[in-house]
Amino acid sequence: MPDDAEEEPLVRLDRWTGPWPEDDPDANFKAEVADYMRLDPTATIRGLSRTTGVPEGALVRYVLARFATTGSGGLLELGPAMIHRLWEPIAAAEAAGTDEARLDAYRRLSAMVNWLRAPLQEPSLYPGTDQTETRSYR
Repeated sequence: MPDDAEEEPLVRLDRWTGPWPEDDPDANFKAEVADYMRLDPTATIRGLSRTTGVPEGALVRYVLARFATTGSGGLLELGPAMIHRLWEPIAAAEAAGTDEARLDAYRRLSAMVNWLRAPLQEPSLYPGTDQTETRSYR
C-alpha cells in the first residue's frame, strides 16, 4: 500500500445523464446511471463515517471495490458449471430469435432459479443447516 497519498487514485464524482442512442446495447445500464444522478451518495458516506469512525475515503473505496467485484463474487458462489447451465436457455432463445423461444427460456431459467433458492425458501430441505445464520467478519 502506498504511503504517499499522491499515489492514491483521485476520482471526481461527475453527474452524467446521457445522451445515448436508442439502439445502444448498454442503454439500460446508462439509464440506470442517469437515474442515480439525482442522489448524493456523499451524505450516506459522511453519516456512515461519523457512525463507524471509518474515514470517508476508505468507505468509498470499499463501496466501489465491493460493487466492482460483485460479478466475480457471483461467479464464485454459483460456480462456472451453473453459470453455463443458466446461459444455455438464453443462448438457445437468442439463436432461435422468436418470442416463443424466449418465453421457453424464461420458463427454464425460472425453474432453475426456483431449484437454487429452494433451500432458502424451505430450510428443512437440508437438516442441520441454518440458512438464517449471519456471517461474522471478525
